[in-house]
Amino acid sequence: MAGRTKLVIGASGFLGSHVVRQLVERGESVRVLLRRTSSTKAIDDLDVDRRYGDIFDDTAVRDALVGCDDVYYCVVDTRAWLRDPTDLFRTNVEGLRQVLEVAADAELRRFVFTSTIGTIALSEDGGPVAEDAPFNWLDRGGAYIRSRVEAENLVLDYARDRSLPAVALCVSNTYGPGDWQPTPHGSLVAAAAAGRMPVYVKDMAMEVVGIEEAARALILAADKGRVGERYIISERFITARELYETAADAAGAKRPRFGIPLKAMYLLGFGGDVAAAVLRRDMLLSTLSVRLMHIMSPMDHGKAERELGWDPEPIHHSIRKAVEFYRGRAIADPTAAG
Repeated sequence: MAGRTKLVIGASGFLGSHVVRQLVERGESVRVLLRRTSSTKAIDDLDVDRRYGDIFDDTAVRDALVGCDDVYYCVVDTRAWLRDPTDLFRTNVEGLRQVLEVAADAELRRFVFTSTIGTIALSEDGGPVAEDAPFNWLDRGGAYIRSRVEAENLVLDYARDRSLPAVALCVSNTYGPGDWQPTPHGSLVAAAAAGRMPVYVKDMAMEVVGIEEAARALILAADKGRVGERYIISERFITARELYETAADAAGAKRPRFGIPLKAMYLLGFGGDVAAAVLRRDMLLSTLSVRLMHIMSPMDHGKAERELGWDPEPIHHSIRKAVEFYRGRAIADPTAAG
């Protein structure tokens, strides 16, 4: 069996950086695989072994795996708005496949794969849905969801056919400190905290989880996750109104005052579709992006509680930590995004 070093691939991202931080805090020897062009602001204060290369570089991946027993794979292209999905499948599926080929020959204890709740089925009766429900909305999710379903299936295939000790964690929208980019959904929380969100969308709700809680789940999965299984990592189903009111309250800012119908968002999304076609440019707002904001069902994370011992703190705590981070960043750098 390999040594006790933990490898994080995708360590510069929001979730990956928190996994690195928590591993370091518990005294683990941590190695990260980074592209030289990646911003490492989120982990620059941490003492880790840095290796350079990307997921398409078999030699870099193989060298990074030497002496490691656990791998945390946190690489994903989340740009669901791309008109040409080539890059989505290249990163989310083909790049992953290359890493899995190398990892299957390594002596690993666990390969923890960061998946998404976008691979979980939609509820047929409105109640919470669990991991074992057959996936039922591939035709409605667009290229991003297809790429993520293919990626998760690929990992589970390697667990079954190549004896890779892999587990998949289906993580929901993450919120909390250290969102340096920031993420698109984090930008909305930052706007609400700054009092720049006068409206919210009625009838829109989503599954959410604190970023630190999600990172903790990945680490628990390496210790306790069953090979070939997947786990829903989401703390609760929350309305957009409650989410942004929590952020506004944490900052002492004005709450969003007006609720706009979901149909109005779809009209705006349609406008984005038209603009993308006319201008031949990728547009963040589209009918697909609106659908992905609200289509998913309430979810049951009981399996993660039972098998991993995961007991997440309420999302409201994470939102307040996120607001503190965004406000501190804005004070330090008034030009910062969000």
